[in-house]
Amino acid sequence: MMGRLIGRLLIHDEGRRATTSRSRALVRRGVAGGSAFVLLGIGAYAGFPQPPSGGPGGTQAGAALAAAAAAAEAASFRQIILPDLLIVSPAGLTSQQLTRLGKIAGVRNMIAFDGAEIKAGATPVSVIGVNPAQFRSWVPLRTASDQSFWTALAGGDFVASQTARAALGLRAGRSYQLTGATRRTVRFGASASLGIEGVDLLVDTQLSAGLGLVHRVAALISAPGASLTTLVSDVKSVLGPSGKIVSLRQQQLPVTKVTSGQLPASYLQLFQASAADYCPGLSWTVLAAIGQIESADGTNNGPSTAGALGPMQFLPSTWAIWGIDGFGQTGPPDIMNPYDAVPSAARLLCSDGAASGGTALSAAIFDYNHATWYVNEVLGLAAEYAQDYPS
Repeated sequence: MMGRLIGRLLIHDEGRRATTSRSRALVRRGVAGGSAFVLLGIGAYAGFPQPPSGGPGGTQAGAALAAAAAAAEAASFRQIILPDLLIVSPAGLTSQQLTRLGKIAGVRNMIAFDGAEIKAGATPVSVIGVNPAQFRSWVPLRTASDQSFWTALAGGDFVASQTARAALGLRAGRSYQLTGATRRTVRFGASASLGIEGVDLLVDTQLSAGLGLVHRVAALISAPGASLTTLVSDVKSVLGPSGKIVSLRQQQLPVTKVTSGQLPASYLQLFQASAADYCPGLSWTVLAAIGQIESADGTNNGPSTAGALGPMQFLPSTWAIWGIDGFGQTGPPDIMNPYDAVPSAARLLCSDGAASGGTALSAAIFDYNHATWYVNEVLGLAAEYAQDYPS
């Protein structure tokens, strides 16, 4: 169908996982797995010829009502789902396999999506095809909250990772040629962090079928209460020998030069210990939510457009006041080091009264980032973590 389709379907880069958009332990895409895996490995960008701008591509005349309905559905985002496993089946997951996977003990949510390597202009790119309304709950929270991004995708545009947009020189509103099983001229809508390293573009399911992406080539599974060993074993029995599985749980923190066992070994443990040690009374889930929203647990350490840095996105001026050495470490506090950054965030929140809960907690979160939507998203995601990780 398409050259190499899923030939290099999955590259599991353990080292990169250890150095990073919703992480389960807490690094499953954002508090885990955002960049825990690479789908459809691609070559270097070779440049992207830009045709004259034109009308939207990838949509057919008479599909306006369907596009409007899809856009309305994409606006109904209500939750964040934290994945435990990425699974890949090179030939595509069958309906029977999906049914069996859904019946595995502990599986709470699952989403399957299309994928392949195609060409954008003359450049190989990796693309996945998704239902926007469904996939929206599985991406980093900041992206999930970007309504214009999902409206564009649901309306038939293609969207891109921020890295791909810069490398390809994409401009919103312009049309570009995508070549898979067929050649389509499609309008570029927007870019954002996709939470899946190595994925360049997203298209909706209609365009995915037209481009000939491998149908249901991969899936994300959320099973927060299940034993990871048992879960992986059960999934393997369904996938068979050709399937690939990547755990997005219990990833190690990106800090070295410490004796094993001295410090929290995962973001989950770090958030829990930081709340207990540096702000008693503050729920660790609030720190986890902030870490996810700000950097996807170290996946995007900045600098931001405002100059914020590190896993908890401190401005250097704020860090100069509140940055501390956490957990007995010595030397100047390091804004990029999660063992310093997370305790410092707990200390800052505590000074604002976050440990008192209620309106004081909301006010402290607002002081951390002056936006009402931010307060709502932090509290909402914190509630999700509390549900998935009951104490």
